[in-house]
This record gives sequence, structure tokens and C-alpha cells, in this order.
Amino acid sequence: MNKYVTCILSLVLAVISIEAQASLYVRMHLTGEHCEGRNIGTIKLDDTIYGVLLTPNLKNLPAGVHGFHVHAMAMCEHMGMAAGGHLDPDKSDAHRGPYSNGHLGDLPVLIVGSDGKASLPVLAPRLHLSDIKGKTLMVHAGKDNYSDTPQKLGGGGERIACGLIPYH
Repeated sequence: MNKYVTCILSLVLAVISIEAQASLYVRMHLTGEHCEGRNIGTIKLDDTIYGVLLTPNLKNLPAGVHGFHVHAMAMCEHMGMAAGGHLDPDKSDAHRGPYSNGHLGDLPVLIVGSDGKASLPVLAPRLHLSDIKGKTLMVHAGKDNYSDTPQKLGGGGERIACGLIPYH
């Protein structure tokens, strides 16, 4: 997997040119019952000509592949449930992933290393910063298959980390 991750990272960084607009930083916090509010790092958001580039600098997460989404409400209370559902301004009511015409808030998965750290950038090609300012970034406990079968919303499960996307 390291060879794959390195290849993708190199490709993303080689192809993407960041526009002159200032980066946004999202402070991420754990949402679990006994650790709600504990800071785990930041995610940098940049508008590019190819979509929004999300560059995580996170720690203390479970290793593996995690569902990653923009949620509609700017709230992280109640173990992340106050953030509402995935951002879906066109009311598609479809969980199809970041490259299809479903929820606008569907992002590529977040990959966390065995050390509990996430630093691999992901590109959300359908998004612009103006679409997501004032919304919420959410990391889910499980991976996401971008389908509603066999489990609704890709099977990502509980919300384990949350952060508010600033307006500026």
C-alpha cells in the first residue's frame, strides 16, 4: 500500500496548481463519548483548478480507511450527530462518491497509517471552497463503498472526528 500511496501523492502534487486564494484550515476534534472535543490536528483546504485539495495533518485516529464527508450543518455536538447529513444541496438523495452526481459532500476516503496519522492529500473534484464554507468535515469509523448497499451511506458507521469549516 505504501507504493500506491506514494504514487498517488506524487501525482496529486505534480498535477494540482493551487490558486492564489488563501487556504482554509479546519481544526479536527474527536467526537467519541469519552474524548469529545480532543484536538487531533488540522485539515488544510485549497481551491485548485481541479477541485478542493484537502491535506490532513491528523493524529490519534484508528489505522485504516475511513469514510470522509462534508456534512450540511456547522455543528459537531452530540458525538457529531448535530452536523446533519452529507451536504446535498441538489437533493440527489444518492450516495455515489466524489466522482459522480450524488451528495456533493462525498469525499475520497481518508487513509490513516498504522501510527494513527493521516497526511495523504485527497482531491474533491466537484467542490469549490465557496460550496463548503460554514459546513462540517467528518471522519467516520469505517470505510466507505459509496453505495447504499449493503449498508446505508457506504457503511462508514459512527462519526469519530469532526471539524467546522471556517467562512474565511
